[in-house]
Parts: sequence; structure tokens; C-alpha cells
Amino acid sequence: MPEKITDLIEHRSGEQYELHTDYINPVFVKMLKTIGFDKNYIRGEGCYLWDTQGNKYLDLLTGWGVFMLGRNHPKIRAILKDLLDAESPNLVRMECSLLSGLAAEALVRHTPEGLSRVFFTNSGAESVETAIKFARANTGRSRIIYCDHAFHGLTTGALAINGANFFRERFGPLLPDTQAIPFNDIAALEQALAKKDVAAFILEPIQGKTCELVGDGYLAEAQRLCNRAGTLLVIDEVQSGLGRTGKWFCFQHWPEVEPDIICTAKGLSGGFVPVGAVITRPRIMDSVFNSLERCVVHSNTFGQNDLAMAAALGSIRVIEEEKLVENAAELGQYTIARLTEISKTCPFVTEVRGKGLMFGIDFARPKESLKLKLAWDTLHKLNFGVFGQMIIIPLLNKHHILTQVAGYHTEVIKFLPPLVATRADMDWFLTAMEDVLADTQRVPGTAWNTVFSLAKNAVTA
Repeated sequence: MPEKITDLIEHRSGEQYELHTDYINPVFVKMLKTIGFDKNYIRGEGCYLWDTQGNKYLDLLTGWGVFMLGRNHPKIRAILKDLLDAESPNLVRMECSLLSGLAAEALVRHTPEGLSRVFFTNSGAESVETAIKFARANTGRSRIIYCDHAFHGLTTGALAINGANFFRERFGPLLPDTQAIPFNDIAALEQALAKKDVAAFILEPIQGKTCELVGDGYLAEAQRLCNRAGTLLVIDEVQSGLGRTGKWFCFQHWPEVEPDIICTAKGLSGGFVPVGAVITRPRIMDSVFNSLERCVVHSNTFGQNDLAMAAALGSIRVIEEEKLVENAAELGQYTIARLTEISKTCPFVTEVRGKGLMFGIDFARPKESLKLKLAWDTLHKLNFGVFGQMIIIPLLNKHHILTQVAGYHTEVIKFLPPLVATRADMDWFLTAMEDVLADTQRVPGTAWNTVFSLAKNAVTA
């Protein structure tokens, strides 16, 4: 084995799909090869990836939102290098880390004044698990209310509040005392809270799997109902937080709203070291750690490690200094407006929706053209939810833009551009979308032939 990791990577480059087939997940490899996503990427910088052929790709998948600040941001990388050279006394455990204190201080600069305590985690799912425990400890209740189509993670507690049965199947029994209600339905929430036995109501202000946004006034009314019922309002900002929607946190688009708990992660890592956080009120944190004996009753091994805390500090600094929240607001408004106009020419598009640089495009059976209706129906008899690949595959192979559907069994394609993207990047994307949307209307045609072949392969696999 070469001494340098870079020499090892160069020596074994191109073997990754064989290695994953042998040792990790062969079905995932088969899926990537089926849709032509088995590329060999060798470099990432900012908004872009490069493969072994020298092709440059615009990354609008961003590792499901992890690379919110682009790849290998030089400022964050420099901070991590400095820390490694410093030989810091990391994870002593029986002491208080300076870096985690500084990271918490930096994070709460951007939350409502009442939310001033932070618990650091390793992921978004762990942040949600923590919020569930904190809510139960604080209220003395067990019930958790969540929304249809929600996605809060795939660990067993978070899975119990996942709004998609696809992910829950074969993993039960799950955490009891959870209940789904329709998204954006105040009457359903009021009914669910009526017995005053709910510990927490958790929701994404913009759903990761649908890009549906809460309606104006919904969060404020949800907060009022939760307060009346003695229920904590938990906002999942794992994907939407830290500037992505044009505010530091998406719920801040409605300034009258102040949740009891915020969950965040993904972009806080800077794309380097896994890190998540739960931000809450002092009284909630104090109810969990309520005695000397219970001062570590909820804990984790790596949650405050120095590399993660330095990555979080660096990410917050970059967002502040480079005015990325403002860029997300301006660039998102431009892109969503342009994409909405372009989509009017495509009969398969029902809606473009989202906020800032988190947006999606939804497809459905066309209402008029008999030929397009027949093509849609035939495809969906073979495989539901494969239509989106007619957009995604040519975006990658023809236009060198990486993205994917918002979830399984959905017709929504979601886009998560890095906050460091420029108008030129978005124009690259918009020009490509205009082209691929036009191709969907050519029946028969190359796009339809490709997706029919894909659907048939999926059925026979």
C-alpha cells in the first residue's frame, strides 16, 4: 500500500464500482449503471465536479445538500489544516471544548433570542432523535405528531416519523405513539393536539421529498396551537437551514414564528466533517440535564470533536463573510421565476415550487395531448416514478448537470445548488432544462426510448 493516500487513490482509481459490488452494496451499483450514473469523478471544486475524461459537471445534487458551500471551500480547508497542525487535545471528554463553545456561540447569533442552547450531533437523523428525546423529557409525554411525506431520517426513531411507507416497510415495529397528519392542514393539527397529550409536533418548513412550502400563516397558527396544548414545536431545518432558502433558517421567512427546537446539519459540515446540531430553549435543555447525576444522560462519542466544530465554525464564517444568505435569496428568486416560465411550454409540468436555492419541479399526466397521455400511461404501467429519469439522464449525459428525483416513487425532481453558485451557473442549468423539457414532447423519440428501456429493465431486474 502506498504511503500517501493520494497515491493510493490514483493507483486504485476506477475500481470503485467493483469494490462496492464485492464489499458494500451491489444493488446500488446496479442502479447507477442502469441509469448511466457510474462516472469516475476525480476532482471537486466549488459548484463543479470533473471526471477522468476532463468533463466538467455542475453539481445541483450537492450530496443531498451537504456541499451547500461548494466542494473544498478554501477557507474551511485552511481552518481544518491549521487545526490538524496544532495537535489539539481532542475529545478529552472530562473537560469543556473551546471549539464547541465557540461553534454554539456562532450558531445562536442567527436564531431567535430565546433559543440559546446547543447540543451537537453527528447527523441530521441524530438531531431529530435528540429532539424526540428532549421533547419527551421536557413534557413528560410520549406522542409525536409529524406530516405526510415528511423525511426526518432513517434511524429507527426518525423512521417512525417518516411520512413514506416505502422507507418504513420491513423495519418495524417502530417507535410507538407517533401520528401522521396532512401537511399544511391546521384543522388536522388542532384535532391531533386536542387531548393535550402530544410531546412535539415536528415538521419541515419546506419538505425535502416534495419541495412543498408551508402556507403563509401556517407556522404561526401551529405555534399558537402547540403553545395552547403544551406541545413543543420542532422545526426540521436539516436541509433547509443555514441560508439555503434565503434566510438563515427557513422558518424566519415568517418573523412572528419562534419554535422550541431547531434541528440542523448537512451544510454545517462545510462538506468536510459530519456535524449536526439541536438548538433549543434553556428550560428545555435544563429539563433533560436536570441534576449532576444526569448531566450526561444524553450524549454521543464524536458530537463535539474538534474537526467537526472547526468545520462548523468555518461554515458559519463563510456564510456570513461571503453573504451567501443574500445570494441564495436573489439567485433563487431569479432561477425559480425563469424555470417557471420555461416550464409553461411543457404539458407534463404541474408546478415549480420552493424557496431560495431549494426548489423542485413536479410532473403529472398531461391534460390535453392524446399521444402524450398514452405515452405517460404506458410508462406508468411498467414502472411508477421513472418519468423523472427522462429529465435527469440527459441533464447528466448531454448537459453535464448532476441532480436526481426528490425521493422514491415520486415525480418531483429537486435541485439544491450550492450557495456559492452564480447567475452563469443557473443560466447553464436553465438552458439545459429548456432543452430536455422540449425532448419530453417528442413521442416517439430518444428520451422516451431511453426511459421505456429503463422501466423494462427495472421490472425484469
